[in-house]
Amino acid sequence: MGKKALSMVLAGLAGAAVLAAPSAASATVSGTKGLQVRNGLTLRIPSSWKVYTVDKDWTRVVTGSCPTAGTNRFGFRDSECHSFWVLGPKAIEIGREYFDAYTPESPFYPGSDVGPCVNDKKLWLGRMRPAGKGLAPIGRGHQAYYRAWSATCVTPNTSKVKGRFTQREWYLPTSKILFVDQWNTPGLSAILKQATWS
Repeated sequence: MGKKALSMVLAGLAGAAVLAAPSAASATVSGTKGLQVRNGLTLRIPSSWKVYTVDKDWTRVVTGSCPTAGTNRFGFRDSECHSFWVLGPKAIEIGREYFDAYTPESPFYPGSDVGPCVNDKKLWLGRMRPAGKGLAPIGRGHQAYYRAWSATCVTPNTSKVKGRFTQREWYLPTSKILFVDQWNTPGLSAILKQATWS
């Protein structure tokens, strides 16, 4: 797929043509529900979280307020939607700047332009700098490459820093699974650590 076609796909994911519907999850057990990811990986997430299949290999787990859910702006580059992403091979293929393949050495950012800030649509995404790296358990017997990126949010005209957030990533290269969290989702590290594989 060419870069122009990838750009069109990303635009769709940003919400131009995609209206996502909640995905089915398994039955609720003690305030949680199962989220089957891929390759036998299952997470137990709070039953209040909503799971949306936005496109093949692009699953969004909404954990709180999300004014863009169900609108044409619901996608990776929208703002103010408390959530994290569960990404598969198709997303990983275009997950680095300029739609190159994602690697843990650069933040997940499928684009070639400046996007909006995660927590304020009036601001632009500024610089993203390394803030942490290592290995993190995803269930028993599996280690993910963990990365944290400190990001700034800047004014469009003056590039003055007006906000910050941290983008956390867990990457399983053999299973082709990438988790991207821009909201410091409470309990997510523990949920990933307690995941099960079948």
